[in-house]
Amino acid sequence: MSSCQVISPHPYIAAENASWYALHVRSRHEKRVVAELDCKGIRTFLPLYREIRQWSDRRIKIEVPLFSCYAFVNMNGSIQTRAEVLRTAGVLNFVGGNHRAVSIPDEQIESIQTLLATKIAFAPHPFLAVGQRVRIRGGALDGIEGVLTRFNGNSRLVISVETIQRSLSVTVDGYDVEPITIKKHASMLAN
Repeated sequence: MSSCQVISPHPYIAAENASWYALHVRSRHEKRVVAELDCKGIRTFLPLYREIRQWSDRRIKIEVPLFSCYAFVNMNGSIQTRAEVLRTAGVLNFVGGNHRAVSIPDEQIESIQTLLATKIAFAPHPFLAVGQRVRIRGGALDGIEGVLTRFNGNSRLVISVETIQRSLSVTVDGYDVEPITIKKHASMLAN
């Protein structure tokens, strides 16, 4: 990867009205795309996790993207910024229908960032469209919302980024989990 020098103030740095968007990128280009966007002064997020790879003579831990072929940008919706992102080598398109970028709720990105910061074990998980939404109360994961599932007898919380249809799961045995009321979702849908 090349080094860069960000000149301040940069025209692409996210303003107060910025939103998160998912980018579909070429396979195994996630880190390069994020590095180039960072050089352009565009705020990025690339969730990574450690995985053990086995070769014939050794085992090694490497950091790989949690959501293969996706990266996130936080930007305003200006045509200039969108064009600059799309001109980045390795970027295929914004995620959304009809070639239009669909913003991702801040809470979904913040939940992933909180989980990564806690250093609690997690794993990628197949995307779930149905299931009961819950919120964790107390502990390091307080306030994180997701879908409660059971896998091999363990309770797991699945956090999903609906726009890219990718999820991750974390064991929540021992945490106080409460259901999210339907009222909250109905008021969110009305907005």
